[in-house]
Amino acid sequence: MKFDARAALRRCGSTVLALIMGVSLVSAEAAANDAPPAKELFGAKDLPMQAAPASFGFYSKGCLAGGVAIPTDGPTWQAMRLSRNRRWGHPAMIALIERFSHDAVEKIGWPGLLLGDISQPRGGPMLSGHASHQIGLDADIWLTPMPQRMLSYQERETISATSMLDKSKFLTVDPSIWTPSHARLIMMAASYPQVERVFVNPAIKKKLCDTWRGDRAALGKVRPIYGHDYHFHIRIKCPPGSKGCKDQAVVPAGDGCDRSLAWWFTDEPWAKPKQKPGAKPPKPKFAKLADLPKACALVLNGPAPASEQEATYGTAYRAPAAIPAAATSIEAVIEAAGEAPLANIPVPSPRPGLQ
Repeated sequence: MKFDARAALRRCGSTVLALIMGVSLVSAEAAANDAPPAKELFGAKDLPMQAAPASFGFYSKGCLAGGVAIPTDGPTWQAMRLSRNRRWGHPAMIALIERFSHDAVEKIGWPGLLLGDISQPRGGPMLSGHASHQIGLDADIWLTPMPQRMLSYQERETISATSMLDKSKFLTVDPSIWTPSHARLIMMAASYPQVERVFVNPAIKKKLCDTWRGDRAALGKVRPIYGHDYHFHIRIKCPPGSKGCKDQAVVPAGDGCDRSLAWWFTDEPWAKPKQKPGAKPPKPKFAKLADLPKACALVLNGPAPASEQEATYGTAYRAPAAIPAAATSIEAVIEAAGEAPLANIPVPSPRPGLQ
């Protein structure tokens, strides 16, 4: 039997190639595992990406391009916890917050809104506190009315919001704290057509189910969830034309005062997960940049405006009408990679008076 040198070399080459491929895959996997959590990358950004506004991904897994900041103070709102730098959002979210704050004062006599977290400058996972708020379409509103004076920076960092719950009873609203104005405020938030959901504590949802005598059409948008006894959480739909944004499932029909609410008053939602005796608790897994939509890498590394002031808007926000949306979108930048320098992407004009 003759020795086939070429066949042996082919077999050897295949083996070597397989080994090289195996090592490459292992190296790539190791590199991915060693990558820093996405929350550290996005949490380190002080300013938004300079681009046309766009939300990418889902509320709990995505990022935000062209984010704008709501001013720290307005005639009908004050932003809290300024050190977190989380008063950024999609312009559609910021515009809604301003409108809501004005409507609350003018139509139901609420003293003004204290604003909690909205989003980070470029969205993405946060270093602490939230799984959602990643695409600039979520906002927390305190259930504590705004005082009729401007709070100091220190007060905004230390003042605690007021819980609506009676701590001596299971899932019960405290009647000495809760008022009809709280109900009107939450129901007003749910009434806007662009609002997809308003998250509240199950006790607050039950209180609304039992006492709300107005139009109940929007009550189904008010959804029970853990926590949320100090504030409520507004979530809006993906703005029109947001190709990379994923909406949440449509809210079920009805007012939500049904078995889905009754479930929260059973033991099941509050039971601790069962673990085998002696088993170590699983290590938390944090999302990496590679786990987010591909556009988020571009958002993370894109150029920033010259200053926070330049990217602070209110109801005066106006998209540049003279520039076609396709020419300034993240999608266009990705498709034309290298053809249009990111630094040339225009941004809206700053809010008047802040120049």
